[in-house]
Amino acid sequence: MNELSININIAGRSYPISVQVEQEADIRAAGKLIQDKLQALSSQFAVKDKQDALAMFALELASENQQLRDSIGKEQLNIESKLQEIIQILPSVHP
Repeated sequence: MNELSININIAGRSYPISVQVEQEADIRAAGKLIQDKLQALSSQFAVKDKQDALAMFALELASENQQLRDSIGKEQLNIESKLQEIIQILPSVHP
């Protein structure tokens, strides 16, 4: 295994983690996204407590995640419906 020890800074704290070499860029990008979002929330809402900014960001991510799940669920139902239509048509195409 190609593991690498890195530090990710979030809300003024450093978190040492071990990651696969191929995951390093994604983990660092995620850490930067969190930092950037916390700074934006802090300035936008005059949040002084980092815990409040973290909670607001967590709520935003959870909401986006739920919207994606709902969208995927609807798309899956649509795909299943289309497959059922195809299955019903197949016997008439190939008797």
